[in-house]
Amino acid sequence: MKCPYCGFEESKVVDSRPAEESTCIRRRRECLSCQKRFTTYETIESLPLVIIKKDGSRQTFDKNKVLAGLVKACEKRSVPLNKLESLADEIEQVLLNSLEREITSQKIGELVMERLKKIDEVAYVRFASVYRQFKDINTFMSELNKLLNEK
Repeated sequence: MKCPYCGFEESKVVDSRPAEESTCIRRRRECLSCQKRFTTYETIESLPLVIIKKDGSRQTFDKNKVLAGLVKACEKRSVPLNKLESLADEIEQVLLNSLEREITSQKIGELVMERLKKIDEVAYVRFASVYRQFKDINTFMSELNKLLNEK
């Protein structure tokens, strides 16, 4: 860290503590050249996730939209809301850990279906029918047959 007084590039940390509701760290530093003290703040750099929709448009990722889709798919099913919230958190974390800043909506849909299938098969088929835009009963039946063959 460059000293604001003399420009020397080395300093030592004298004190460190959380600041602003633990969203950043406040550090008191002392310049190794002029011995003057100064304060720095360290924050996490957050880059937004951009979703590329089917029509090519782009929008910022919103975990609440994923959660809303999960809630809709699990409507009138015995899946607790906290399970769906943790599922949405898990999907968001997978996307953040991928280090990709632009992700297709198809990839998100696949992540949702992969996890939903393990929780509730009926909710999975509901979500898949909307996500994959089933056109007729044959498409619906082929998805159900795939599900049955996996068992």
